[in-house]
Amino acid sequence: MATNVLKDKAAQQVADQPTYDKSEWFDGKYYKFGLLPILAVAVMWVYFQRTYAYSHGMDSMEPEFDRIWMGLWRAQMVALPLIALFVWGWLYKTRNTAEQLASLTPKQEIKRYFYFLMWLGVYIFAVYWGSSFFTEQDASWHQVIIRDTSFTPSHIPLFYGSFPVYIIMGVSMIIYANTRLPLYNKGWSFPLIMTVAGPLMSLPNVGLNEWGHAFWFMEELFSAPLHWGFVILAWAALFQGGLAVQIIARFSNLLDVEWNKQDRAILDDVVTAP
Repeated sequence: MATNVLKDKAAQQVADQPTYDKSEWFDGKYYKFGLLPILAVAVMWVYFQRTYAYSHGMDSMEPEFDRIWMGLWRAQMVALPLIALFVWGWLYKTRNTAEQLASLTPKQEIKRYFYFLMWLGVYIFAVYWGSSFFTEQDASWHQVIIRDTSFTPSHIPLFYGSFPVYIIMGVSMIIYANTRLPLYNKGWSFPLIMTVAGPLMSLPNVGLNEWGHAFWFMEELFSAPLHWGFVILAWAALFQGGLAVQIIARFSNLLDVEWNKQDRAILDDVVTAP
Protein backbone atom coordinates (compact mmCIF):
# COMPACT_ATOMS: atom_id res chain seq x y z
CA MET A 1 0.00 0.00 0.00
CA ALA A 2 2.79 2.41 0.96
CA THR A 3 4.61 1.52 -2.25
CA ASN A 4 1.57 2.39 -4.34
CA VAL A 5 1.21 5.71 -2.55
CA LEU A 6 4.84 6.57 -3.26
CA LYS A 7 4.44 5.61 -6.91
CA ASP A 8 1.32 7.74 -7.23
CA LYS A 9 3.08 10.67 -5.58
CA ALA A 10 6.08 10.36 -7.91
CA ALA A 11 3.80 10.14 -10.93
CA GLN A 12 1.94 13.24 -9.78
CA GLN A 13 5.21 15.14 -9.38
CA VAL A 14 6.24 14.20 -12.92
CA ALA A 15 2.84 15.26 -14.22
CA ASP A 16 3.09 18.60 -12.43
CA GLN A 17 6.43 19.42 -14.07
CA PRO A 18 6.21 21.70 -17.13
CA THR A 19 6.46 19.90 -20.45
CA TYR A 20 9.83 20.32 -22.13
CA ASP A 21 9.40 21.98 -25.49
CA LYS A 22 12.44 21.49 -27.70
CA SER A 23 11.25 24.17 -30.12
CA GLU A 24 11.97 26.77 -27.44
CA TRP A 25 15.66 26.05 -27.93
CA PHE A 26 16.05 25.16 -31.59
CA ASP A 27 14.24 23.86 -34.65
CA GLY A 28 16.28 21.42 -36.71
CA LYS A 29 14.10 21.61 -39.82
CA TYR A 30 15.86 24.79 -40.91
CA TYR A 31 19.13 22.88 -40.97
CA LYS A 32 17.61 20.46 -43.47
CA PHE A 33 16.34 23.39 -45.54
CA GLY A 34 19.96 24.50 -45.86
CA LEU A 35 21.64 21.15 -46.47
CA LEU A 36 19.21 19.51 -48.88
CA PRO A 37 19.25 22.20 -51.62
CA ILE A 38 23.06 22.17 -51.65
CA LEU A 39 23.07 18.38 -51.85
CA ALA A 40 20.52 18.47 -54.66
CA VAL A 41 22.57 20.97 -56.68
CA ALA A 42 25.76 18.96 -56.12
CA VAL A 43 24.03 15.77 -57.30
CA MET A 44 22.77 17.67 -60.35
CA TRP A 45 26.31 18.81 -61.19
CA VAL A 46 27.67 15.28 -60.79
CA TYR A 47 24.90 13.89 -63.01
CA PHE A 48 25.55 16.60 -65.58
CA GLN A 49 29.24 15.75 -65.67
CA ARG A 50 28.69 12.01 -65.86
CA THR A 51 26.21 12.47 -68.70
CA TYR A 52 27.77 15.18 -70.88
CA ALA A 53 31.46 15.55 -69.98
CA TYR A 54 32.89 13.07 -72.46
CA SER A 55 30.14 13.27 -75.06
CA HIS A 56 29.93 17.07 -75.32
CA GLY A 57 32.76 18.48 -73.21
CA MET A 58 35.95 17.57 -75.05
CA ASP A 59 36.03 20.32 -77.68
CA SER A 60 35.02 23.85 -76.74
CA MET A 61 34.61 24.80 -80.41
CA GLU A 62 31.69 22.44 -80.96
CA PRO A 63 28.16 23.91 -80.95
CA GLU A 64 27.07 21.26 -78.44
CA PHE A 65 29.68 22.50 -75.98
CA ASP A 66 28.29 26.02 -76.18
CA ARG A 67 24.73 24.81 -75.89
CA ILE A 68 25.21 22.45 -72.95
CA TRP A 69 28.22 23.57 -70.94
CA MET A 70 28.19 27.29 -71.62
CA GLY A 71 24.43 27.14 -71.21
CA LEU A 72 24.98 25.75 -67.71
CA TRP A 73 27.56 28.47 -67.05
CA ARG A 74 25.19 31.22 -68.19
CA ALA A 75 22.37 29.81 -66.04
CA GLN A 76 24.65 29.83 -62.99
CA MET A 77 25.84 33.36 -63.69
CA VAL A 78 22.22 34.53 -63.62
CA ALA A 79 20.85 32.38 -60.79
CA LEU A 80 23.65 32.60 -58.21
CA PRO A 81 23.91 36.43 -58.04
CA LEU A 82 20.13 36.64 -57.74
CA ILE A 83 20.15 34.09 -54.92
CA ALA A 84 22.92 36.01 -53.16
CA LEU A 85 21.04 39.30 -53.42
CA PHE A 86 17.84 37.70 -52.15
CA VAL A 87 19.40 35.90 -49.16
CA TRP A 88 21.69 38.74 -48.11
CA GLY A 89 18.98 41.32 -48.66
CA TRP A 90 16.45 39.35 -46.60
CA LEU A 91 18.90 38.85 -43.74
CA TYR A 92 19.74 42.56 -43.68
CA LYS A 93 16.15 43.75 -44.08
CA THR A 94 14.96 41.59 -41.16
CA ARG A 95 17.88 42.56 -38.92
CA ASN A 96 17.43 43.51 -35.28
CA THR A 97 18.12 46.95 -33.90
CA ALA A 98 20.66 47.44 -31.13
CA GLU A 99 17.79 47.94 -28.68
CA GLN A 100 16.17 44.66 -29.70
CA LEU A 101 19.44 42.80 -29.31
CA ALA A 102 19.99 44.32 -25.88
CA SER A 103 16.59 43.06 -24.73
CA LEU A 104 17.11 39.44 -25.84
CA THR A 105 16.60 36.89 -23.08
CA PRO A 106 19.36 34.29 -22.56
CA LYS A 107 17.03 31.58 -23.87
CA GLN A 108 16.36 33.54 -27.05
CA GLU A 109 20.05 34.14 -27.59
CA ILE A 110 20.85 30.46 -27.03
CA LYS A 111 18.26 29.57 -29.67
CA ARG A 112 19.86 32.00 -32.08
CA TYR A 113 23.25 30.43 -31.45
CA PHE A 114 21.80 27.09 -32.49
CA TYR A 115 20.67 28.74 -35.72
CA PHE A 116 24.13 30.27 -36.08
CA LEU A 117 25.64 26.79 -35.76
CA MET A 118 23.23 25.62 -38.46
CA TRP A 119 24.52 28.38 -40.76
CA LEU A 120 28.05 27.24 -39.95
CA GLY A 121 27.17 23.62 -40.69
CA VAL A 122 25.58 24.51 -44.02
CA TYR A 123 28.60 26.64 -44.90
CA ILE A 124 31.03 23.82 -44.09
CA PHE A 125 28.91 21.40 -46.13
CA ALA A 126 29.07 23.77 -49.11
CA VAL A 127 32.84 24.21 -48.66
CA TYR A 128 33.23 20.43 -48.74
CA TRP A 129 31.71 20.24 -52.22
CA GLY A 130 33.69 23.22 -53.48
CA SER A 131 37.09 22.74 -51.88
CA SER A 132 37.18 18.96 -51.61
CA PHE A 133 34.88 16.91 -53.84
CA PHE A 134 34.85 18.97 -57.03
CA THR A 135 38.41 20.22 -56.51
CA GLU A 136 39.86 16.72 -56.30
CA GLN A 137 37.70 15.71 -59.24
CA ASP A 138 39.14 18.66 -61.16
CA ALA A 139 42.65 17.37 -60.53
CA SER A 140 41.71 13.96 -61.88
CA TRP A 141 39.99 15.43 -64.94
CA HIS A 142 42.87 17.65 -65.99
CA GLN A 143 45.45 14.93 -65.48
CA VAL A 144 43.59 12.99 -68.19
CA ILE A 145 42.13 15.68 -70.47
CA ILE A 146 44.16 18.58 -71.87
CA ARG A 147 42.05 21.73 -71.70
CA ASP A 148 41.42 24.00 -74.67
CA THR A 149 39.45 26.53 -72.61
CA SER A 150 39.17 27.72 -69.04
CA PHE A 151 35.48 26.80 -69.09
CA THR A 152 35.86 23.05 -68.84
CA PRO A 153 33.21 20.53 -67.71
CA SER A 154 35.17 20.36 -64.48
CA HIS A 155 35.62 24.10 -63.93
CA ILE A 156 32.04 25.18 -64.58
CA PRO A 157 30.55 23.31 -61.58
CA LEU A 158 33.68 24.00 -59.49
CA PHE A 159 34.78 27.61 -59.94
CA TYR A 160 31.52 29.04 -61.26
CA GLY A 161 29.14 26.91 -59.21
CA SER A 162 30.29 25.42 -55.92
CA PHE A 163 32.66 28.29 -55.06
CA PRO A 164 29.91 30.94 -55.32
CA VAL A 165 27.53 28.69 -53.37
CA TYR A 166 29.77 28.46 -50.33
CA ILE A 167 30.61 32.17 -50.57
CA ILE A 168 26.88 32.92 -50.43
CA MET A 169 26.53 30.70 -47.35
CA GLY A 170 29.61 32.16 -45.65
CA VAL A 171 28.63 35.79 -46.13
CA SER A 172 25.09 34.92 -45.00
CA MET A 173 26.53 33.45 -41.81
CA ILE A 174 28.44 36.67 -41.11
CA ILE A 175 25.35 38.81 -41.75
CA TYR A 176 23.27 36.59 -39.48
CA ALA A 177 25.82 36.83 -36.67
CA ASN A 178 26.20 40.61 -36.97
CA THR A 179 22.46 41.27 -37.07
CA ARG A 180 21.09 38.62 -34.66
CA LEU A 181 23.73 37.97 -31.99
CA PRO A 182 24.66 40.70 -29.49
CA LEU A 183 28.29 39.60 -29.16
CA TYR A 184 28.98 39.86 -32.90
CA ASN A 185 26.88 42.98 -33.27
CA LYS A 186 29.27 44.86 -30.98
CA GLY A 187 32.33 44.29 -33.16
CA TRP A 188 33.89 42.20 -35.90
CA SER A 189 35.06 38.71 -35.01
CA PHE A 190 38.46 37.96 -36.55
CA PRO A 191 38.01 34.14 -36.45
CA LEU A 192 34.55 34.43 -38.03
CA ILE A 193 35.76 36.75 -40.79
CA MET A 194 38.78 34.58 -41.57
CA THR A 195 36.72 31.39 -41.58
CA VAL A 196 34.85 32.87 -44.53
CA ALA A 197 37.52 35.12 -46.08
CA GLY A 198 40.05 32.33 -46.66
CA PRO A 199 37.85 30.10 -48.83
CA LEU A 200 36.26 33.20 -50.37
CA MET A 201 39.64 34.38 -51.67
CA SER A 202 40.01 31.09 -53.53
CA LEU A 203 37.68 32.55 -56.17
CA PRO A 204 39.97 35.51 -57.05
CA ASN A 205 42.85 33.05 -56.96
CA VAL A 206 41.16 31.27 -59.87
CA GLY A 207 42.20 34.20 -62.07
CA LEU A 208 45.87 33.66 -61.24
CA ASN A 209 45.42 29.93 -61.74
CA GLU A 210 43.90 30.28 -65.20
CA TRP A 211 46.49 32.87 -66.21
CA GLY A 212 49.23 30.41 -65.31
CA HIS A 213 47.60 27.55 -67.17
CA ALA A 214 47.44 29.71 -70.28
CA PHE A 215 51.26 29.64 -70.42
CA TRP A 216 52.31 26.38 -68.76
CA PHE A 217 51.03 22.82 -68.73
CA MET A 218 50.96 21.72 -65.10
CA GLU A 219 48.24 19.11 -65.13
CA GLU A 220 50.72 16.28 -64.50
CA LEU A 221 52.08 18.01 -61.38
CA PHE A 222 49.14 19.27 -59.37
CA SER A 223 51.42 20.31 -56.51
CA ALA A 224 52.93 23.01 -58.74
CA PRO A 225 53.53 26.41 -57.05
CA LEU A 226 50.69 27.92 -59.07
CA HIS A 227 48.26 25.87 -56.99
CA TRP A 228 49.75 26.66 -53.60
CA GLY A 229 47.38 29.59 -53.11
CA PHE A 230 44.39 27.26 -52.96
CA VAL A 231 46.06 25.22 -50.22
CA ILE A 232 47.10 28.23 -48.13
CA LEU A 233 43.64 29.77 -48.36
CA ALA A 234 42.03 26.46 -47.43
CA TRP A 235 44.07 26.51 -44.21
CA ALA A 236 41.80 29.35 -43.10
CA ALA A 237 39.47 26.57 -41.98
CA LEU A 238 41.70 26.39 -38.90
CA PHE A 239 40.13 29.67 -37.75
CA GLN A 240 37.05 27.63 -36.91
CA GLY A 241 38.92 26.72 -33.74
CA GLY A 242 38.91 30.36 -32.64
CA LEU A 243 35.26 30.65 -33.60
CA ALA A 244 34.49 27.57 -31.50
CA VAL A 245 36.19 29.16 -28.48
CA GLN A 246 34.04 32.27 -28.85
CA ILE A 247 30.84 30.24 -29.16
CA ILE A 248 31.64 27.95 -26.22
CA ALA A 249 32.56 30.89 -23.98
CA ARG A 250 29.33 32.68 -24.83
CA PHE A 251 27.30 29.52 -24.30
CA SER A 252 28.90 29.11 -20.88
CA ASN A 253 27.88 32.62 -19.85
CA LEU A 254 24.37 32.25 -21.25
CA LEU A 255 23.80 28.98 -19.43
CA ASP A 256 25.12 30.49 -16.20
CA VAL A 257 22.55 33.26 -16.46
CA GLU A 258 19.70 30.98 -17.55
CA TRP A 259 20.14 28.09 -15.12
CA ASN A 260 22.57 29.22 -12.43
CA LYS A 261 20.89 32.63 -12.11
CA GLN A 262 24.13 34.54 -12.49
CA ASP A 263 24.08 38.31 -12.96
CA ARG A 264 23.32 39.32 -16.54
CA ALA A 265 26.32 41.64 -16.38
CA ILE A 266 28.54 38.75 -17.48
CA LEU A 267 26.76 38.87 -20.85
CA ASP A 268 27.20 42.58 -21.35
CA ASP A 269 30.75 42.90 -20.03
CA VAL A 270 32.58 41.83 -23.19
CA VAL A 271 35.70 43.14 -24.87
CA THR A 272 34.98 45.04 -28.07
CA ALA A 273 37.22 46.59 -30.65
CA PRO A 274 38.19 50.21 -29.88
